[in-house]
Amino acid sequence: MAEANAAVLFVTVSLVLVGLLSGLSLPWALLPVAVVVFIFILARGLKGRDEFAHLNVCVLVMGDIGRSPRMQYHALSFSKHGYNVTFIGHLGTKPHQDILEDDRIDIIPISELRSLQVGPKILIYISKVIIQSLQLFYVLMQLEDQAYILLQNPPGIPGIAVTWLVSRIIGAQFVIDWHNYGYSIMALSHGERHPIVKAAKWYESVFGRLSDYNLCVTNAMRHDLLKNWNIKATTIYDKPPLIFREAPLKLRHELFVKISSAYPQFKACSEISKENTELTAFTERSTKTGEVRLCAGRPALLLSSTSWTEDEDFSILLKALEDYEGFVKESQHLPSVVCVITGKGPQKEYYKKLIDSKDFKHVKICTPWLEAEDYPVLLGSADLGVCLHKSSSGLDLPMKVVDMFGCCLPVCAINFQCLDELVKHEENGLVFTDSSELAEQLKMLLCEFPKEHGKLRHFRQNLREGGQQRWDENWDLNVLPLFKEHCD
Repeated sequence: MAEANAAVLFVTVSLVLVGLLSGLSLPWALLPVAVVVFIFILARGLKGRDEFAHLNVCVLVMGDIGRSPRMQYHALSFSKHGYNVTFIGHLGTKPHQDILEDDRIDIIPISELRSLQVGPKILIYISKVIIQSLQLFYVLMQLEDQAYILLQNPPGIPGIAVTWLVSRIIGAQFVIDWHNYGYSIMALSHGERHPIVKAAKWYESVFGRLSDYNLCVTNAMRHDLLKNWNIKATTIYDKPPLIFREAPLKLRHELFVKISSAYPQFKACSEISKENTELTAFTERSTKTGEVRLCAGRPALLLSSTSWTEDEDFSILLKALEDYEGFVKESQHLPSVVCVITGKGPQKEYYKKLIDSKDFKHVKICTPWLEAEDYPVLLGSADLGVCLHKSSSGLDLPMKVVDMFGCCLPVCAINFQCLDELVKHEENGLVFTDSSELAEQLKMLLCEFPKEHGKLRHFRQNLREGGQQRWDENWDLNVLPLFKEHCD
């Protein structure tokens, strides 16, 4: 069946492209698509309804499943409450092990299409959207009957329109989880007045209103959706699952040893050695007793996580680290720093070249990609987090800070419109506007490190005592009742 569907998809797309290249107008070129859609609708109508459809939910990501933590948490929460979950998306990065081991969650991978390299840009873009639409339509129409389809937005093109169409055909409730606006992300590279950006904004506003229900990540986004597009949504803040917590010393040491084989920034100085002791840059373990301790003269572990996109300007952090390097040279009360920047994304190579060009003596930088199981441990081992996420819409919040707070890790975060819904200045972290301000904050927070005193200790203690709500509790209280009330 899969091979037959792939063949039909290939033939259909080929006919569309041939029609466009031969000069047919777009409506006539899309005629094969209309025929295939009609056949699928007819076939679906002849199929009986699954009596257990009310327990089936599809979680859909038009992106990398492994880099979509919120949607993975949704899938696990549905499974926990007895739903059978079909998780659809790209398999570029390994999902969390709990997803892979859950018997109620089936992953259906879809291909990540690369842009065609021949022809005008508009034709390339249209052909890619057509291929993605057909692929998604085929995959969704092959599923067992679904009660709900939960779609992550962005990206919304062509996912919103196709998912709405299929949900109407199969009788499923269509729910959008608004993480941001796709058009605002496109505007970062094209500009707000570009025709494609305007078309994307129109598309999101029109098809977004066709959903049966909506979730969103901030109150600011909820107000914006209602005011500008008349879309009613419920705010479901990102919350950390229990895997994000302060890491025990033994676990920290094991991770540092593991990472040091690939990243020498985690290795102990070659000039330092102790008998019967296993050393890293931050920890030491007695090979006789197994006891693990933090090294007395260890560097501060700074951590930042990113998707390496235009909404995060890492030149700000690099300039701040340059200034900090100067502060260390002038003062004996400041530690060296190991700065770990995790993540994958399009601008990673660009910034790696900038990093390699720096001649730091007291600052070391590495840019690893960590397994899903290792990332929470690293967060739980760090001394300070830095967030450079500056929302393209000004309406979403950085999930990386949510995870940091779950590990009781204080944060320095760049300011934007609704950040105060998460980061409370002078309470759980600090907010900055430029590299100079960030450098001064690093200097103030790390003064006389590793002694625990001052604001860094105060922020961490506030996070410990805050009794932060976790994902499961948040989901059970806010999301599950919504689905029961609006989607039954």
